[in-house]
Amino acid sequence: MRTTLLAVLLSLASAAGYALAAVVQSRLAAVPGRARALLSRPLWWWAVGLNGAGALTHVAALHYGPLTLVQPLGALTLVAALPVGAYYERRRVTRAEWRGALWTLGGLVGLVAVVGPAAPGEALSLPEALAVVAVTAAGIAALVRRGGGGLGLATASGISSGVASALTQTVTASLARELPGGPMTWWQTALLAVLVSVFAMGGLLLSQAAFRGGLAAPLAVVNLANPAAAAAIGVALLGETFRAGPVGWLAAAAAGAVAARGVVLLTAGHPAPVPAPRAPEPDAHPVTP
Repeated sequence: MRTTLLAVLLSLASAAGYALAAVVQSRLAAVPGRARALLSRPLWWWAVGLNGAGALTHVAALHYGPLTLVQPLGALTLVAALPVGAYYERRRVTRAEWRGALWTLGGLVGLVAVVGPAAPGEALSLPEALAVVAVTAAGIAALVRRGGGGLGLATASGISSGVASALTQTVTASLARELPGGPMTWWQTALLAVLVSVFAMGGLLLSQAAFRGGLAAPLAVVNLANPAAAAAIGVALLGETFRAGPVGWLAAAAAGAVAARGVVLLTAGHPAPVPAPRAPEPDAHPVTP
């Protein structure tokens, strides 16, 4: 019980870090310019740092809780981003947005209530991890090629981050020597750590591109695709399931529908982000006395 509570608290801290990072990214995305220009902007590095903090607490949460518990709580990122984003946009959060937040929270509570944890140390084997990587890479490439605007990129971002979480669970279990088959060799663990970095950074860059269309809709899709991808891996390969058998699956489906309605309410009519302030540029033709 204590480990579950700790996993929930760490997940909430992770959601707060990701929410702050998303607000910063959405403001940067509203500023025209090339992607390489982000490297010279301090706000971008703040976003990277906040995402890093969110990732570290997320890794800690995965150590104490299963994917099917930790990942749905990540949707709270959207709820936390509401007041922060409204503050920077100098407006009030609308009643519709608060209703959406309540619907989302209700759905998340329902999902958490029926989650059944996997056995301790349960994680992907190396062949399973490499198979997931190959399938995910092909899916992300297809989404990027098809376009679909910000929502397509947001879907790819969420899937990439969800797979990074699943791989992270395997790396941490191997380092802690908690894998059922024993720890991996050093090069296998290093390979998975590199893949975690690739998918995590890919998710970050894809979300940055997706936020050009605004904050709410892309962030909502990211927060749906992320737990969906991680939960699919957890249920299909890690033996994670829901309590009460078929009734638990029905309850989870109903809770998911409630959370989805909340996301729709949060998305509808959300204004475009306010661009981050830019430093004044010097006059190209100064007037000399």
